[in-house]
Amino acid sequence: MSIPRVPAIVPGHVSHSRRGAKRHRFRHRTYQWLVDLDDLPDHRPLASFRVGDHLGDSSRSLRENVAAFATAHGEVLESEDRVLMLANARSLGYVFNPLTVFWCLGPADEPRWVVLEVHNTYGERHAYLARPDRFSLRKEFYVSPFFAVNGRYDVTLRLDRDRINVVIDLCQDGLRVFSAAFAGRPRPVRFATLAAAALVPYQVWALIRAHGVWLWLRRLPVVRRTPVEGLQ
Repeated sequence: MSIPRVPAIVPGHVSHSRRGAKRHRFRHRTYQWLVDLDDLPDHRPLASFRVGDHLGDSSRSLRENVAAFATAHGEVLESEDRVLMLANARSLGYVFNPLTVFWCLGPADEPRWVVLEVHNTYGERHAYLARPDRFSLRKEFYVSPFFAVNGRYDVTLRLDRDRINVVIDLCQDGLRVFSAAFAGRPRPVRFATLAAAALVPYQVWALIRAHGVWLWLRRLPVVRRTPVEGLQ
């Protein structure tokens, strides 16, 4: 299988589409990083990757934490396997990752399993393990104040040398009510894209709040959140 060279910055677009009585759509330019957990780049202060920003024990490595999570959910990370991560980097002391994707790749770079790690704006996180490249997951985690914690996610992933796609559809009561997607093309790390990508965590923070206020002003019902004890 032909996969992108890493580390890479992935310029692309993120889009959200809400269906139903209160429709809402947007599409924004953005940047993601694709990195190998065995060789994490460090371009501080513009870009770095900390264990504590992701799942597991901050005293261990990211690879060890992904391996432990996989083992707890019935999969194994073999010594010859690689793990690639699609995520935002910590920039100027801040990071927020609504979604991080970890691909476990076998010796021939074939995808064996994936971990999807979701963060909400309350500092909580939750992870799911699944087989690539198209699958469904039961929604188990509070993400948006405008959607209840029920239904399923239909997920489609593509990891190619020249293209990365992530598409997630939320289905509730038999209807597709929300879709989120990222599509981009991996590029070598250069200063211009490094500087542009450094602004992404702040852009994500601002856009989440701006679109949330817009939906609240349209009087969408707000689903109360039950705090999560501990992080997964």
